[in-house]
Amino acid sequence: MRVSRLAQWVAGAALIALPFVYRDPYHLHLLILILIWSFAYTSWSMMGRFGLVSLGHGGFMGVGAYVTALLWNHLGVSPWLGIPVAMAAAALLAVIVAYPCFRFRITGHYFVLVTLALSGIVLQIITATRDYTGGSLGYTPDRTRGSHLAALQFDDKTTWYLIALAIWALGLVIWRRVDRSMDRYALEAISEDEDAAAAAGVNVTLEKLKITVISALMTALAGALYCQYQMFISPDTVSGISVSLQMVFAVIVGGLYVSLGPTVGAIITILLAEILRIGFGTRAVGWDNLVYGVLLVVFIIFLPKGILGSILERMKQKT
Repeated sequence: MRVSRLAQWVAGAALIALPFVYRDPYHLHLLILILIWSFAYTSWSMMGRFGLVSLGHGGFMGVGAYVTALLWNHLGVSPWLGIPVAMAAAALLAVIVAYPCFRFRITGHYFVLVTLALSGIVLQIITATRDYTGGSLGYTPDRTRGSHLAALQFDDKTTWYLIALAIWALGLVIWRRVDRSMDRYALEAISEDEDAAAAAGVNVTLEKLKITVISALMTALAGALYCQYQMFISPDTVSGISVSLQMVFAVIVGGLYVSLGPTVGAIITILLAEILRIGFGTRAVGWDNLVYGVLLVVFIIFLPKGILGSILERMKQKT
């Protein structure tokens, strides 16, 4: 345990020091994207690991990104206030959709279809209200001159790297808090048999709703930060079914039941997208989703515990 704790502190110190030692803008840009998406994927794994498969997280991410940007552009509300409002909106949306499902035992494939509809509805709303959101052409938050703390806009990659690193670490802390809480055992019991869990005194609806709201809050925060960093969003990049499927792919490939599994998945998805973009340019538009689908099938069949999960399992077997 002491060696593990020491290794964690050393790794944390190395990650904090990295942008001060290595300043290549392109590589820092990739690291920032990996950290932000890792946080988004971790938010999905909060539900997925307990059998709550959602295809609506693209909707939560879109709400986080667009609400923050719209409040800034049209009302002059600082992202420091806009982000909490966007997170609250995503949480409210999660309750509106999830509570009836959990209350009336809409589970399994039917729950997946409901969340799929949620993602599609958010995408259609963003596209239909193009006079405000830019529709399919995308949307850009109003820029300030240089770095501006109140607008949460920074020209320096180092600042954004440290913000993304802090958010990524927060995601790991939340994941482990849930993993070590009594809620974990309640949710695992629910995933195995809801009736038995209810008979044992577990409030099934409340437990499922709590983890759904936590996941929605985290996803909305990831969308807002992605918007502030990229300074451009579109329905395809932060919302819709493609974003939801990307989350599912990344978490399953990295390792659904391991805290760092989503991070491994983020490394794979970001690097894959960059390789396709650099190697094929505009000819590779949409190829990443095709590759995700093929690899997802392969991993489900041959490596169901993901890359990191399988490695840890083999290490335990050897010891």
